Amino acid sequence: MFSFFRKKPVDAQTAPAGTPPPTLAASDASPDAAPEAAERPPPGQRGGWIERLRGGLRKTGSSITQVFSAARIDDALYEELEAALLMADAGPSATKHLLDDLKQRVRDRNAREPAAVKALLEDALADLLAPLERPLEIGRTGCTVMMVVGVNGAGKTTSIGKLACHLAEARQKVLLAAADTFRAAAREQLAVWADRVGTGASRGAVEVVSQQGGDPAAVTFDAVVAGRARGCDVVIADTAGRLPTQLHLMEELRKVQRVITKADPQAPHEVLLVVDGNTGQNALAQVRAFDAALGLTGLVVTKLDGTAKGGVLAAIALWARERAAALPSQRPLAVYFLGVGEALEDLQTFSAREFAQALLG
Repeated sequence: MFSFFRKKPVDAQTAPAGTPPPTLAASDASPDAAPEAAERPPPGQRGGWIERLRGGLRKTGSSITQVFSAARIDDALYEELEAALLMADAGPSATKHLLDDLKQRVRDRNAREPAAVKALLEDALADLLAPLERPLEIGRTGCTVMMVVGVNGAGKTTSIGKLACHLAEARQKVLLAAADTFRAAAREQLAVWADRVGTGASRGAVEVVSQQGGDPAAVTFDAVVAGRARGCDVVIADTAGRLPTQLHLMEELRKVQRVITKADPQAPHEVLLVVDGNTGQNALAQVRAFDAALGLTGLVVTKLDGTAKGGVLAAIALWARERAAALPSQRPLAVYFLGVGEALEDLQTFSAREFAQALLG
């Protein structure tokens, strides 16, 4: 089984601050599976990526950090912190949760310095986000079938291409289903990614199944059947962008999901939503709507390199906790990846502690 974490993931609760999960599990890759020089991540890639994430969230981090420049801990500090968290798109519920948790930690630790309170806020945020930090596992059931959804412009097809590259570098055989038959360039965009990866000895193969103007469900069905027949490790279905308010179009996504299950009764094994990190509380609305329609298993949060505030992940984490309590039999939601740019190495695994540190500056 292939995993985007180590076989024994670092515990987010006990790992030293800033301990990152590796992008790929080296133990699962062939010893000679080194990417070509042009694609090889530079030394310290994870550290550089964290700095880019911190830079993307700097405006938010600065606003929160300024709150802790106060000389003492009082109601005024908490009021300013509440305003800063709301401005960071954490939303009312997550903001209240974090403040209540922080005040309890301050009492328990008898914290008296603003710097100590800031550290406790980082702990509170990391603990809230920790349940979202889980590995994306490949190979548990043979050919892993992923269905990727999202609104137009979220970076869905690009994220699929980057994920395919990472999988191929781990010697996984990947098949992409170009089921976004409505957008003219979607099929060509996937083909470009497949060509970029290539089929050299150091990588697994990436193939594309497509039909010009074909029915999305039919394309996906053919891809799943072909993937199983060809011994692929992963099949990833790209779907057309949908607004959750477009009910008739959301029904087409349900049809694609049903057809995947006809091709493989256990599939799709993953239903991933790609969300734009700049959309604030609208991202939470998208998560709720797509989950109600399809039953999401994971998220990819993109574009955290611009004006993204990032606090919406706290709102998503709180909602996911409430969802797990209300539906204990349903698979918990994960945030598998964060994206901070266009380069291949800009898509990295999510770490609750790293994100809390980046958000709080």
